[in-house]
Amino acid sequence: MKRTIALCLGVLGLALLPALAQTSPPAANTGKVHGHVTNPSGSSQQGGTVTFDGGRLSGAAAKFPVDNDGEFSAEVPPGTYKLVYRAVGTGDDKETDHVENVKVAVGQDVKQDIDMSRKEYIDLMTPEQKRQLDALKKQNAEVLKANEVIKHINADMAKVAEDIKGADGARATAKDTLGANAAKADLDAKEAEIKTAMYTDIETMMQRDSAAKPDAAILFDYLGQAETGLKKYDQAETAFKKALDVDTASKKPNLSWQGLAQAGVGEVYARTGKVPEANAAYDAAAKLDPTRAALNYRNEAVYFDQAENTEAEVAAADKAIQADPTQPLPYYLKGKGLIIKATVDASGKYVLPPGCAEAYQKYLELAPKGQFAPDVAAILAQSTQTVSNAYKADPKKKK
Repeated sequence: MKRTIALCLGVLGLALLPALAQTSPPAANTGKVHGHVTNPSGSSQQGGTVTFDGGRLSGAAAKFPVDNDGEFSAEVPPGTYKLVYRAVGTGDDKETDHVENVKVAVGQDVKQDIDMSRKEYIDLMTPEQKRQLDALKKQNAEVLKANEVIKHINADMAKVAEDIKGADGARATAKDTLGANAAKADLDAKEAEIKTAMYTDIETMMQRDSAAKPDAAILFDYLGQAETGLKKYDQAETAFKKALDVDTASKKPNLSWQGLAQAGVGEVYARTGKVPEANAAYDAAAKLDPTRAALNYRNEAVYFDQAENTEAEVAAADKAIQADPTQPLPYYLKGKGLIIKATVDASGKYVLPPGCAEAYQKYLELAPKGQFAPDVAAILAQSTQTVSNAYKADPKKKK
């Protein structure tokens, strides 16, 4: 029979070492043959069939499938066979490749691979087939390289998640490390030390990974987050804006990632006293990802509170309340931002500015056992405003 080469090319996937086919003990008076089919590019050949020509097999009984990992397994009577592989779509009068003199004995399991990447097979190809093969090998090499990059990035992303968790819990870790009686200054220093270590680790990984895969916006988002934590605000702004540019230019933009980047820019501006710019960035984040609007505006109020910008704090808290009126913290932040304008009357009572008492009372209504509840209740008790003591609380609201 004249041998006809049917070119079988495939692109390498992530799994470079396919598992061997699992075989069960052969039945009486038969033997087993199992193996792996490799295509000319060096990757696993998907699909097709192997047949055992000669011996006591013929027709459909001699035909066995090749799975998507390139594996096949067959149980056949003893004998000497020509093992023929046919790719999907290859007629019974043609073959893709074959192996001569495959000997099967009763009770034995023979491993017989079909390797179309061998020189003898390649030499039979036409010049056009060889050109296609060379192009595919180059493509596969690029895929392998990209897969390695992605593997390292995925490992780094898992570490980033751990570091962010560690930074968020830095205060608790500092208390565990120094003990319950540690001075506040020592706790502050230890917390800062832990956060710096975590954010520096994230920054290092994301600088490396964003250089290796500059089309992944999320890497720049995390880089900006780390640099914000390290108070490298100029670098953080650049990273967040790069994330926006990359994702906007991508084929499948992710509005959530863009919202994250805009919120990051907003934090940078809030921490550096750029109020109009911060407001614009947070408004853009809310438009891109409305599901996180309340959270982002709440965070904006927190950052303005930390920056002691009370007017901006109140405005951001109002936006957070409008986005989600069930969250207690924005009411507290609004009251805290307004109380700076309070005065004291002749009896020593606080005269709270408009909106302050209402915000504090709403905080107590939503979080009567919240972190700031004792201070809020004390302020209201010492004020000239009428205070309601009948607070109906959602037990899930703690802050």
